[in-house]
Amino acid sequence: MKFKALIGTSILAMTVATPAFAQDAADEVERDAFGGEIVVTAQRQSERLQDVPIAVSAFSTEALEAQQIKTPSDLQLTLPNVTFTKTNFTGASFTIRGIGDLCVGTTCDSATAIHLNGDPLFSTRLFETEFFDLERVEVLRGPQGTLFGRNATSGVVNVITAKPKLGTFEAAAEAEYGNYDSMKGKAMVNIPLGDTMGIRVAGIYLNRDGYTKNSFLDTRIDDRDLYSVRGSFRWEPSDDTTIDLLASYFREKDQRTRIQKQLCQRDPTGILGCLNSRLDNSPFNGNATFTAALTSREFLAIRGIPQAFALGSLYGPDVYANTTIPSDPREVNTAYTPSYFTSELTLQGQIEHNFGPVSLQVSGQYQKVKLDASQDYNSNVGNRALYAGGLATLQAAANGALGAAFTPYFAPVAAAIIPNGPTGQLCTSLAEESGYGSFGGNKICSDQSLQFDRSNQYNSSWSVESILSSDLDGPFNFLVGGIYADYHLTENSYYVNAFPIDYLTGVLGAFTAATNATGPLPPSFLATPFFRNNTDDLKIKSYGLFGEAYFEVSDRLKLTAGLRYNNDKKSVTARSTLASFLAPHGGTTDTVFGPPFVGSFDADPGTPGNQIIQARKVKFNKLTGRFVIDFKVTDDNLLYASYSRGYKSGGINPPLQPIFAVPESFKPEQVDAFEIGSKNTFGGGALQLNLTAFYYKYKDLQLSKIVARTAVNDNVSADIYGFEAEAIVRPDPDVVVNLGFSYLHSKVSDDKFTSNPRDFGGGRSDAVIIKDITNAANCAVASRTGNVAGINAFVNQVNNLINTNPDINPDPAVTTRVIPGIQPGANLQGTTAFPADGGIASTGAFGICDVLSAAAAGAFSPLGLNPTTFGGVEYFSAGVPVNIKGNQLPQAPNYKFSAGVQYTARMGDMTLVPRVDMAYTGESYGSIFNGNVNRIKGYAQVNAQIQLNGADDKWYVKGFIQNVFDANSVTGLYITDQSSGNYTNIFTLEPRRYGIAAGVRF
Repeated sequence: MKFKALIGTSILAMTVATPAFAQDAADEVERDAFGGEIVVTAQRQSERLQDVPIAVSAFSTEALEAQQIKTPSDLQLTLPNVTFTKTNFTGASFTIRGIGDLCVGTTCDSATAIHLNGDPLFSTRLFETEFFDLERVEVLRGPQGTLFGRNATSGVVNVITAKPKLGTFEAAAEAEYGNYDSMKGKAMVNIPLGDTMGIRVAGIYLNRDGYTKNSFLDTRIDDRDLYSVRGSFRWEPSDDTTIDLLASYFREKDQRTRIQKQLCQRDPTGILGCLNSRLDNSPFNGNATFTAALTSREFLAIRGIPQAFALGSLYGPDVYANTTIPSDPREVNTAYTPSYFTSELTLQGQIEHNFGPVSLQVSGQYQKVKLDASQDYNSNVGNRALYAGGLATLQAAANGALGAAFTPYFAPVAAAIIPNGPTGQLCTSLAEESGYGSFGGNKICSDQSLQFDRSNQYNSSWSVESILSSDLDGPFNFLVGGIYADYHLTENSYYVNAFPIDYLTGVLGAFTAATNATGPLPPSFLATPFFRNNTDDLKIKSYGLFGEAYFEVSDRLKLTAGLRYNNDKKSVTARSTLASFLAPHGGTTDTVFGPPFVGSFDADPGTPGNQIIQARKVKFNKLTGRFVIDFKVTDDNLLYASYSRGYKSGGINPPLQPIFAVPESFKPEQVDAFEIGSKNTFGGGALQLNLTAFYYKYKDLQLSKIVARTAVNDNVSADIYGFEAEAIVRPDPDVVVNLGFSYLHSKVSDDKFTSNPRDFGGGRSDAVIIKDITNAANCAVASRTGNVAGINAFVNQVNNLINTNPDINPDPAVTTRVIPGIQPGANLQGTTAFPADGGIASTGAFGICDVLSAAAAGAFSPLGLNPTTFGGVEYFSAGVPVNIKGNQLPQAPNYKFSAGVQYTARMGDMTLVPRVDMAYTGESYGSIFNGNVNRIKGYAQVNAQIQLNGADDKWYVKGFIQNVFDANSVTGLYITDQSSGNYTNIFTLEPRRYGIAAGVRF
């Protein structure tokens, strides 16, 4: 029996488009939304879905429309063990069987590979738009190392566009209007060019008002304004040759928000910002932030700067103390209007030629992506009245209150950030590349103290792949191939901007320059006047060599074995800055990273000398493979078992600011996946039932958390197992019921000690959590002997030492402090307890981590601060680590189920089709640390629609409603850094949408 070889792929790319015979096969088989056969290319050959020995779900374009799967996010509502959520830095995580994009950073590979017509997409914005003019969407669950590119460890989403039909003219159009004044249009035209060529052009346009009300400005935000257009060309110069070309462009520019809402159990101490028991609609404590710390009386005191310049005290009221947070997830208070821009250009090409016993495919793709988004990262409006004293002092200094010698230093600061005086508008630096911000005229001014972030990225990529596959008579066939891929990122930055940052960089820069020990320096500010974590350049080069062998033992029993060699190289240059070095006002260089003072900045302390930027390189290689045995009990019943090894390359952690001890790189992850499954059709199609069970052994699963305002990745090991069932029931030709169910169990399998950003004390009562007044990062100290009173006494005495910092030089003419570089007078207070319901067993205090570290090491023992006196002291720069063994993985709900029912009422030549779909996603966690505060509640969503189809389906009219009960379902959450307030960003499904649509087909 002749056997069609399975066409394998590589780590970073695959062949373009479906082979020519795939569309022909699809046309010959019934394809509908209601249980009819569908042809897929999940194994890189055209097969019935029920014949594929892989856990794969496929949706024809009819099924997508019927189930109201308009966006990739909607796929989660019907697929077992699949979730989707937006993530913190303009990305998204498509999680399959508990494995998603838990790694955060520019050098991370995606766990779920996203493909367009078989080509892998890098940093794609494909999921920004809605589906249009598709042939189908395939979702493969489980590692796909030898079948799909990039060695996806969790699975593959393959979006397959409709191809030109040769010799046939077709056209279609749809117009939709809905609530939120939503207007959407879709259109397609298919034009034959003789008998051997054809072109197809399709597009979509969407414009709607915002989902979210901004009560402060009385506006609506989170709107959409986008379009996408796609052109395809197909040429069949002979029966054995097919050439496909595609060009696609997507663009969006609007006020869409990346983050829906911030939640917090307010911490009255300001040491953490938010507590650890629950998520409330409360403002975080602004005194926990680095803007509050570095403009506080306490910090200015240790720098010897008059406390009259302070914008507040860490022990006084914070700017959000008397504010309220609307309980409605779709309502915020912000003085800053968000902006969102993204575009993506994709070019694809494939040529396939059949030589008879073998066929050759050569394919390539090019992709260019731009992204730029900004919004209020606190979604709140603070009380600027607290700044009145400091602003008045700055204006007075600019007017000569400190003497004529200081006027040139403070006048440009006041002119830049309070140009109309202390009661006028406040100016905040724009998030821009030069690094001058307000002090270079790049600013935004407002009556309010603004705070906002910006996330941007520009990248391009290309890949080429060649595959030679056999189609021999007899039981044996083979495949060999190779792939090369090149990815180049030229800009990726995350900015945090706030008026207090401009204030502190201006004031501190003025004092630093004016009081320089070797003589006054030119009037300067501290650059950059905003936080910027910047990947300046990233190059990824990868190639793969692969092969598979196929052996048909009999007409019913088939064996598959494959191997693949993967090679990945990554090089990156990056830096992180915030008030890092002096920059003169009116600088003449294009950026602040020019002379004269940038030489004092060191982006890479691990390398001798001062480095302007940090450079790192890594490389990885791995051999992976798979083995499958499948047996057809009957033509309608398939059993299979498989083993595969999945692999995802490691990467490089970004530089930190301030510096903490974290690994420079993180390891590749590897999964050994075992799966058994059964695909069945009974009663001539009356029942279709697919069952799957799986077990994964993960090694070095990549996991991210925020450290010092930056995402840092680490590795853990995990075990995952589960069960999936999908069914389609047709009790009558006009009635269809689809059902889905999944169970998932995931846990960290080995001992892994890491610190919880919500609780730096690690749940210990004999620990003290410290808020560092010099950078607002947290650290912790703990007793070696469990001495609760002793560890608190130790912190109190260290703070007292900082407050007094005596002179130890016997010569009264020389001042040599016990703690160099710190002036007395901070008036730091002793330890304090957190609220009883806060989930924090430790006490807390404001302090200086470097001093505590030195004291814990015995540096001040001669002064009576011997740590052994207090029972012994351990210092933890990144918090007291806890063992997360046994914890559940994030984004991994234990249960999911879905159901849909559809009825077709026939009325002469017309049909009326009502349909209802319901999906329930069980509870999960948004963090590896689990606990109630990280719990994501289970949620249900119901969609409904009714459609009237005209004769021969030439026209239709439909009414629809999505999210019938207007549930504000949370799909994911993200814990921010302690220096930002430790609050939680949440991401939700869209609110209730309803409307009408009409379409025609020619």
